[in-house]
Amino acid sequence: MEVWTMAKAVVTSRYYLIRERMKTDDRGITTTEVALITGALLAAAGLLVVAIKAKLAEKIGIINSG
Repeated sequence: MEVWTMAKAVVTSRYYLIRERMKTDDRGITTTEVALITGALLAAAGLLVVAIKAKLAEKIGIINSG
């Protein structure tokens, strides 16, 4: 879960940075920032899916073998 914590920290810090900048600058968010945030969210979602699949496979294995 260390990767999840790091990804969450990156997304959170970028969100707060963008929010603070929006208060003083009306340019909005750049496409690079959108791409970075989207990539981090997709990576986190992928890791979550892998973790859930592993946990389910473990549970099914325990049920089938015992």
